[in-house]
Amino acid sequence: MALVKENPYELFDATTQAFIYNNQTVATQRMLDFDYVSGRSTPSVAAIVNPTGSDGFAKVFFGRREVLIPVYRQLERAAQQHPGVDVMINFASFRSAAASTMEALDLPQIRTVVVIAEGVPERRSKLMAAKARELGKTIIGPATVGGIKAGCFKIGNTGGTIENIVESKLHRPGSVGFVSKSGGLSNEAYYTIAMNTDGLYEGIAIGGDAFAGSTLLDHLLRFEQIPEVKLLVCLGELGGAGEYDVVEALEQGRITKPLVMWVTGTCAKAFKTEVQFGHAGAKVSGDRESADAKNAALRAAGAIVPDSYDDYGDKIRETYQRLVADGVITPAPEPEAPSIPLDYAKAVKEGVIRKPASFISTISDDRGEELMYGDLPITQVFERELGVGGVLSVLWFKRLLPAYATKFIEMALMVTADHGPAVSGAHNTIVATRAGKDLVSSIVSGMLTIGPRFGGAVDGAAQMFSDAYDRGLTPQQFVDEMKRKGVNIQGIGHRVKSVHNPDLRVSIIKAYALEHFGSSALLTYALEVEKITTAKRNNLILNVDGAIGIAFADMLRSEMPREEADQYVALGALNGLFVLGRTIGLIGHHLDQKRLKQGLYRHPWDDIAYMLD
Repeated sequence: MALVKENPYELFDATTQAFIYNNQTVATQRMLDFDYVSGRSTPSVAAIVNPTGSDGFAKVFFGRREVLIPVYRQLERAAQQHPGVDVMINFASFRSAAASTMEALDLPQIRTVVVIAEGVPERRSKLMAAKARELGKTIIGPATVGGIKAGCFKIGNTGGTIENIVESKLHRPGSVGFVSKSGGLSNEAYYTIAMNTDGLYEGIAIGGDAFAGSTLLDHLLRFEQIPEVKLLVCLGELGGAGEYDVVEALEQGRITKPLVMWVTGTCAKAFKTEVQFGHAGAKVSGDRESADAKNAALRAAGAIVPDSYDDYGDKIRETYQRLVADGVITPAPEPEAPSIPLDYAKAVKEGVIRKPASFISTISDDRGEELMYGDLPITQVFERELGVGGVLSVLWFKRLLPAYATKFIEMALMVTADHGPAVSGAHNTIVATRAGKDLVSSIVSGMLTIGPRFGGAVDGAAQMFSDAYDRGLTPQQFVDEMKRKGVNIQGIGHRVKSVHNPDLRVSIIKAYALEHFGSSALLTYALEVEKITTAKRNNLILNVDGAIGIAFADMLRSEMPREEADQYVALGALNGLFVLGRTIGLIGHHLDQKRLKQGLYRHPWDDIAYMLD
């Protein structure tokens, strides 16, 4: 059952909860921020109805706590789960606003529906209003920003940001009941009221369409029946006849509280032709609907009408002060304005907080308008045609290496891409693929075999030869030392290749390094070691892992201080080349096995012949 208000003329109180129709997270958060600064114990939003989504939850803040607001796809289900909700704030588009409003009016528990959308067809607006009157319910809108009951309940984005809310003293109740057609002017009026009185009790913007669901008079008569409201303030506008209903109520004595009212649009007389202002209803049809005529009629009926909008605030202040002097209003002490916690994203943007990073990255940054690789925008990476080698040098070594070096990086990736299907990494990938594993699982199975005997020799060779060279050992002394220790020299030896059957990949690497590197001291040293080892057995040659690792160490020492170059070797950067290159081959093996398993041969006899070779 819907909660029964103590005063039937009150649409909202400090316990009122609403459904938000459509996924309006910003409006929801603003309502909860208002709740928090107003001292509410429970959020004013009970649930969100998102007809194009699915059931779930939305995360929002209630003060410093993060809470979950239920999300339902169907309004009926939301009503079943939250029987105490009696307000729906309808953010549906003008196409579906009428249908969803009618659905809400059919729910016995819903007493008030706020229709935000502009452009709702007039016939549908009339039908909504008629149904609401028949059921004794209230519609605010269409084409409204909503309204606010100070310190109790805020509709959607009414009043703007929380800073504006507090500045206009809307977080605590005052004595003024306000109603307007314009949402924008109502926000302005809230501030005017706060500066000239003890503040707002309740404010409503009925909406600018020609046929609003409720009228200026409807709300003024409500305020007339609320004891806490001592002063009525209203803004009308040219066009329509709603203001004359207020005139009639004044003449009949149905409005007895002081009413300060101004009808905007007096400037229309300066135009030679008929003028329609921003609202659909702000269009004059005859002199009677002009702002001047309405202001004159209101003044004659007893309303307090300023001479222009400029002295609107003065009339409000004078009337308020008279009520205070007569003892009708007793100003309450001004409470300390509460503060709302600042959203982290907003605080960072405004530069008012700092927070230690959970993770630190110094190679790339995607927080700006353009992704950065080091100090290079991604557009420059392509404009300068850096290639894979250039990108790798920036991301791995935090500097753009010269062209010879970036080309060598790409050569290293090319020669390590695959060592054939028999090596352990490829074998494991093939077996995992044949077992039905996915791409990532199959590749990981192969990558986990990388070590000193499979790829890890890239780092090991660079470290071993660099250490021996830096200690001043002759090639013979280095070989003898390793023999005494019983340690194999990493980067030396091959199962198939030999002096008489050289590995052409090694030949390519050696030739390029000796021709293009500024210094090839380590590689030259390694080739002298190779002469000693091959004299013992002709397959103890410098293998591809050793050639890459040793040549890469030469290249790094040519482009950066030795200490920094050695740090990269110690960190495993050179083995990273093998990992990256080998991933290319392992993905190929995975796809090859998937293709073979599914019978997707290029040509059956080509593939079968290759497998049988």
